[in-house]
Order: sequence, then structure tokens, then C-alpha cells
Amino acid sequence: MHATLPLLEHTDFPPLKRGRLEILQVNLGYRCNQSCLHCHVNAGPTRTEQMSRETIDDMLAFLQDSGIRVLDVTGGAPEMHEDFTRLVKAARGLDIHVIDRCNLTILNEPGFEDMAEFLAHQQVEIVASLPCYLEENVESQRGKGVYQSSITALRKLNALGYGQQQDSGLILNLMYNPAGAVLPPPQQQLEADYKRELADRAGVEFNQLYVLANMPIQRFGSTLISKGQFDSYMKLLKSAHQDANLDTVMCRSLISVDWQGYVYDCDFNQMLDLPLEPGARPRMQLRDVQALELEGRSIAIADHCYGCTAGQGSSCGGSLV
Repeated sequence: MHATLPLLEHTDFPPLKRGRLEILQVNLGYRCNQSCLHCHVNAGPTRTEQMSRETIDDMLAFLQDSGIRVLDVTGGAPEMHEDFTRLVKAARGLDIHVIDRCNLTILNEPGFEDMAEFLAHQQVEIVASLPCYLEENVESQRGKGVYQSSITALRKLNALGYGQQQDSGLILNLMYNPAGAVLPPPQQQLEADYKRELADRAGVEFNQLYVLANMPIQRFGSTLISKGQFDSYMKLLKSAHQDANLDTVMCRSLISVDWQGYVYDCDFNQMLDLPLEPGARPRMQLRDVQALELEGRSIAIADHCYGCTAGQGSSCGGSLV
């Protein structure tokens, strides 16, 4: 795999400062039942990295002491972590809102047949990746059989009450990534298309659609290099940069924790190993971070940051405008 950081670290991206910390985003590990082409984590079935129980306990202690009210759990497929249900129960017991970044197909895998019911019982918000409403487009990115498995999972979630009413506590949002080196279309327009097509084709409902630009890092970045498209994609991102998006980029209000407990400004910086305190040794771990000390600190930046400010902007919560 091609390394992308050497192509990104010399940047003219505008400097950023942290605002108030509101979200703790944690990556429980890189094991996944899929190996998607656009995956910026390079996750897959053969990955073995997994957060320790000790680090999970540090995370729960941080949530209890910091006043943060949102826990955003990702992977890999976070549900494959052996302590996933324990983490969710403990966080909900602290009245923390939990978001599960779910690939949908995991809900049909052997041993995970009851996971959807568990998520509903705990009132976990689900952000589910579905790169298109067309079967051929989904399977070109994610593999044969993924579309039908995803639809089966969505129907299972709908039957439990997910995706129906905004105030039900059972929120189901979908995440869209483009199929290649292009920017995503306008979120509002695409959401209307998704809702119409999924309802007509599969009888599926959901709350919102989030669109996310593909980041030129890890597996997708390496693919761009192999195809000779890396430079042109970076030019596209930079040409579409909007200063107005700088105020609401996700790194201003969250921190990202990797499976070893190290802290980063965002999930993308985590994948590039750009730590919260550039140059600091040893790297900062969550147990060393005090939430109130982060506000006003500089954010580690590189050229990939243009992926968050291009066009309508991208974040873990969809477009920024």
C-alpha cells in the first residue's frame, strides 16, 4: 500500500483552533467483515487490532468526568469487539448518547443476529454506510451480496422502529461516499433520491442521509496513487475549498481515540498518525487529557483537511452547510 502522508504533510490549509469539546469518537479496532474500496481505515476480516478492556475503562472514566454527552463508536465493524455491548450499556447508564457507525451487513452475520435488538433496546443512534441505492454501485465498492444483505438489515431495523420518527429515540441515518475521485452531490437532493428509491425498491425508511467526501488516505489514497489520480483529486478538493466550512469542521468539537488509547484531532488524523500534540513524545493518551484544557489549542492539519472543506463540506454528521 502506498503511503500518502508524505504527499499531504506540506500544506497551505488555514490554521484551526479547537472549540468546546462535545463528542468523544473512539475506534474500537480495525477488524471488519468487509473490505471496502473507499475505506480510509483499511479495515478488513484479517485485521486483529482491538482496544483493550483497560482502555475502554479509561474511556468510560473520561466520559464520566468530562461532561461530554456523545460517544461516537466506530471501527472496523465496532460490533465485532468483544466488549462492544458492555461499553454501550455502561455509556447509556451514564446518560450518554451513543452513535454506532454500522456497516449494516454485520447485523446478519452469525453470532450477531441479536445485535439490532440490542441497539434498539439501548436506543443507540445508528449511522449506517450505504454508498448507493443501486445494487450494482454498492457491490462495485463493497463486494457481491452486500447490497441485499444491507437491505435485509435495514428492514430488520425498520421493524424495530428505527428510521420512522425523529423523536422515537431510534434514529437511523445513512452515509454516502462517492464511488471514485469526485465530490459528493448536494446532500439534500441526494437524500430525497435515496428516500424515494429505497422506499420504492425495498420498502425501507430512514431519517437522514449524510454525504462524506472520500479522503485521500489509506486504501482510497493508495488507489488514487496507483491510478495516477492523486494529484488531480487534490486539485479538485483545493479548488472547491470554502472558508465558510472552517467554523463547523468536526475536529473543532471532538477528539478521536484509537484502539491503543492515543488521542487525535479527528479520525482522519488518526489514520495518518498525526497526534493531538504534533511532535510530543510520548504521544498523549486519553487518560492524560483534560477536556477543559483542549479549547483554543491548535489542530494538527495537512492537505487531506481540504476533503472536509470542499464544496458543501464533509463531516461525520454529513455536509457542513
